[in-house]
Amino acid sequence: MPESPHKALPETAATVFVVDDDETVRKALARLVRSAGMTARTFPTAEAFLAESHAVPASCLVLDVRLPGLNGLQLQEALHRKGYPIAIVFITGHGDVPTSVRAMKAGAVDFLQKPFTGPELLDAVRRAVGRTRDAVAKQAETAEIQRRYDTLTPREREVFSLVVTGLLNKQVAGELGAAEKTIKIHRGRVMAKMQAPSVADLVRMAGLLGIPLHTPAPRGARRAS
Repeated sequence: MPESPHKALPETAATVFVVDDDETVRKALARLVRSAGMTARTFPTAEAFLAESHAVPASCLVLDVRLPGLNGLQLQEALHRKGYPIAIVFITGHGDVPTSVRAMKAGAVDFLQKPFTGPELLDAVRRAVGRTRDAVAKQAETAEIQRRYDTLTPREREVFSLVVTGLLNKQVAGELGAAEKTIKIHRGRVMAKMQAPSVADLVRMAGLLGIPLHTPAPRGARRAS
């Protein structure tokens, strides 16, 4: 049974999960990864990998395309559905163009055809670990921004969606049928609750949350400040 990857790792450490049904390949890749100062965890099947928890911020998955049971592409899809932000480096001895294109379109970092060299794999692994770190950081940031957004009142959310379109307080007031002074208060509360130094920060936050922007009525009130 593979060692559980739950251990807290130093920020600079990286864990490489290797999923390949060939024991010889697994051992060789684990030795290579460890020789580069990283931790290796190996699994013979996709199901064995899914049975573990893999909440390691600095990690990546080296994944064989052809596996018994779930294949590599199916595991990639399963991880995507689960929301695991782990970058994948595919390896295969039976690659074809459609398979590699599908894998890359789904977000794989690289698709290496066996035999590949150690430096080729380690280069792909390092890029994949960097991508996972970025994805984990983005997830954490988005979760924090969502928490702030959830503290807004319904009216503050309306003001938020109009402010990020670039409207002035007077224009927002016209859209919502409220006094400009009232909108100014709401806007100040939105900025404070969202911890946004500027409207540009609010715009970025709206993009991260995927919040649909309110479309102002065409009354000449679209001009941004």
